[in-house]
Amino acid sequence: MGSAAERWAGLQSGRGIPPEILAQAPRSPWGHDPADFTAPDVPADTPSRDAGLALLGVSGTVIDVGCGGGDAAFALVGPLTHATGVDEQEDMLELFETGADIRGLPARTVAGTWPEAAGEAGEADVVVSHHVLHNVVDLPPFLTALTEAANRGVVVEMLAEHPMAWLDPLWGRFHDLRRPEPATVDDAVAVLRELGLDPEVTTWDRERRHPHDPVWVTRRLCLPAEREPEVAEALRDVPPRTAQAATLVWNP
Repeated sequence: MGSAAERWAGLQSGRGIPPEILAQAPRSPWGHDPADFTAPDVPADTPSRDAGLALLGVSGTVIDVGCGGGDAAFALVGPLTHATGVDEQEDMLELFETGADIRGLPARTVAGTWPEAAGEAGEADVVVSHHVLHNVVDLPPFLTALTEAANRGVVVEMLAEHPMAWLDPLWGRFHDLRRPEPATVDDAVAVLRELGLDPEVTTWDRERRHPHDPVWVTRRLCLPAEREPEVAEALRDVPPRTAQAATLVWNP
């Protein structure tokens, strides 16, 4: 593991929830509500979509890693001839399948985490992975598997910094927990370069953002529901999550 990969792993490991806090959580802080991940009928015009369409050209296939409801893959409908969705949540894969059916798109799903599911997913012309890198600690195998699965290129979208970094003041307030600095796009690019890859990086501001209401934040902070009013009060002093994103594109 190179120095950039070690730095990434160290920063990401520091974002975990300490066992003593997790043990007190009345509900699991993990998981996502599929209702928040339904792909829009009209895809957003973003650098990530532009990059995917450019790689597909007239036609091609896609693997969507950490697919959720298929936002990344379905933005490429038109030249897209077949999509494979990979996700560890079965309800997300069901949402992906529904979205593909609605669009009349041939598709299949693979249940599992990446890169463990890479063998079953196989290869495609383009591999896309949106807002997944900040869930990964050991980044080189993840990136290597993305690259090996792509015949033409890889498109990764991520926020400029860890998406939960905006909650750091609340971890300090409610648990006296001090978080390390968040991993950033620059850190991810450094790992790619250690792997001999030279990504094209485009930074931009996202328009579509998931809601983070007091109920969601209370659960994420491993607090009981009766603390929601306190969390709502504390949120008034916390800046919202960054909207700055980056699109990373590279060829195998």
